[in-house]
Amino acid sequence: MRPQSLFLLVFLLGFGVVANAQLNNYKYIIVPKKFKDYNVENKHQTSTNLKFLLVKNGFNVVYNDRLPEDLADNRCLGLLADLQDDSSMFTTKLTVVLRDCKGVEIFRSREGRSKTKEYKVSYREALMEAGTSFEGLNYEYTPKQERAEKETAAEKPIVVSFKNDVKSVEDTVKQSVVKQVATPEEQSFESKEPKTSSFKKAVTAEKAPEAIELLYAQPTETGYQLVDSSPKVILKLIKTSVDNIFLVDDEVKNGMVYKKGEKWYLEYAEGSGKKLEELHIKF
Repeated sequence: MRPQSLFLLVFLLGFGVVANAQLNNYKYIIVPKKFKDYNVENKHQTSTNLKFLLVKNGFNVVYNDRLPEDLADNRCLGLLADLQDDSSMFTTKLTVVLRDCKGVEIFRSREGRSKTKEYKVSYREALMEAGTSFEGLNYEYTPKQERAEKETAAEKPIVVSFKNDVKSVEDTVKQSVVKQVATPEEQSFESKEPKTSSFKKAVTAEKAPEAIELLYAQPTETGYQLVDSSPKVILKLIKTSVDNIFLVDDEVKNGMVYKKGEKWYLEYAEGSGKKLEELHIKF
């Protein structure tokens, strides 16, 4: 590996660790329903698409007019998301910026670009590209007190003691599996036999391939429409600049269809979370 490439790799890895550590300090990300540079709410679906991308990457996202009680009482629990729009006449250019309650910039994504002529699609593509900066951060909110305890524990020296490490045969024999006391004054029974686990293996909601309805992809001007055997249009897909990734052209479902391995999946926002469905598509 060339020295320049190695340096770049080390820099990116280091940046990811620092960004992850900073973002873990915040419980929420607040997405405005109208960004300061736009004159209407959810212009080109920027607010809903940004929330979808952040939720997809594990963040707890809320709109600025629906703050939970703890965030309303303590605004510094969350980061405020903003969009830096540097679009030109022929190219949409978007950067996601996260700032704390004092307006200090905590995180800045890469610049996402799209040259698609249709604004709605172009803004979604640019946001999707900018959103790749959040992938692999493994965000997990850590409360301030818990962080302090972890830091204190990390500073303490590790003490290793070998005292009483080897026990005598007599002590070993005295360790009984079952302890029973049965006298008129005291009656108890303490069993150290392994208990039957109450853990149940999770049942996945994924359908067997033969149970998934086959959808047929019919080409359109912007991508494909998926129809069933009726035929009835189930979903409309919009092509992106990335192979095997399509945007969902639907007023209800805000998400994407993509291929992973040999399978196709529909991933979309639902409430404050996300939903994943496997699709069986024949192109």
